Amino acid sequence: MPLYMDVHKHVPGLTAEAVKGAHARDLEVQKKHGVEYLKYWFDEGSGKVFCLVKAPTKDAATAVHREAHGLVADEIIEVKEGM
Repeated sequence: MPLYMDVHKHVPGLTAEAVKGAHARDLEVQKKHGVEYLKYWFDEGSGKVFCLVKAPTKDAATAVHREAHGLVADEIIEVKEGM
């Protein structure tokens, strides 16, 4: 299954707790879309969030965010794992 990194360029009022909660909601709905959110990184100062996700398509990854909390990514990039 393809691996993607999604980028949220600025989430207003971003906090560690808010991102943790949004990720938890992603995990609740991901199976419905055939998606597996693996990990996330964030920077409270800039409001940036990065999510690593296995998904059949970019649209499937977006559907999870849309349903879970409405915070869809600004960009989704297909990536390959390196060593």
